[in-house]
Amino acid sequence: MTISMKGFNPLQISVVKMNKPFISLCPEITRAHALTLMNWLEDERVTCYLSDSRHVSRSIEQAVDRTQLPILTHLFNRDGRFFMAYDRHDAPVGFVRLVKTDSNCEIVLVIGDSEKWGRNLGARTIREGMKLAFLDMRAEKLIAKIHPDNSRSLKAFLRSGFMLESETPTLKSFSMTAARYFQFLREGAGGDSARIYITEIDKARLEELIAFEQGPAAVELEHELERAIVVKPQQVACNVITMNSRALLQLDDEEYEVALVYPEDADNNAGKHSVYSDIGAAILGYQEGDAIDWRISDRTRRIEIKKVLYQPEAAGHFHL
Repeated sequence: MTISMKGFNPLQISVVKMNKPFISLCPEITRAHALTLMNWLEDERVTCYLSDSRHVSRSIEQAVDRTQLPILTHLFNRDGRFFMAYDRHDAPVGFVRLVKTDSNCEIVLVIGDSEKWGRNLGARTIREGMKLAFLDMRAEKLIAKIHPDNSRSLKAFLRSGFMLESETPTLKSFSMTAARYFQFLREGAGGDSARIYITEIDKARLEELIAFEQGPAAVELEHELERAIVVKPQQVACNVITMNSRALLQLDDEEYEVALVYPEDADNNAGKHSVYSDIGAAILGYQEGDAIDWRISDRTRRIEIKKVLYQPEAAGHFHL
């Protein structure tokens, strides 16, 4: 794999069922992050398969020395996109870099915190990288170039559905196409989050909305729509959160009653959360008893669906 200081820019997103590996990819790079990156890149166990890690470490050090700004994101986003990978406890554990050339995109991924190795965080980070590459950057193919001796990376990309495209004695090239990625989503092949359910009517209206939207919320919502099991309004279980449902949630240790609404009906003070909000996008399609981790207001929260208090389909309030 090759990394370079030319480039980076991002987003933040992610969802995982309880007790599954959790990663969120975040765009903001602080001075503290830069110092963490330098430490990772000085660890030979981390960099032994990265071709220009020493150069990158020096570049980061020089960039930090040249500016006193607390936020250094702009230095990491010049010809690609760079993301810090956070775990469930909001600790940085690695990074992802995505560089798009024409219709293809290359991914470079490093889990820099060696104490977290062996926890399947690499595969989870790959899935978050695919989400951005295909749903935000609209790549037709995502490519990973891996050293043949890098067994951890090889296993993680193969587990994530990548196929071997070419190889030399010093490099294996793996790829995932957009068509294959969307097929995986629809079949639930990722297996890292509970399946969700959405009615045909809700899906059609939400697809119309996201066609005109950009940014993290639109990416996350499109991801959920693509992986959802679509059912007729009459067939959706009464304990599933559909659009215009009200539910009792436990957010970490606190309980909240919320309504999931379309953007034009949102009123957070009244507990009406847009499907484009953090909480709204998180709960769409889940059912009573489900618990998920989701990044809300720059920190990871655990959300449990305690009870669906009202669902329009169960009450017979839907339009065919």
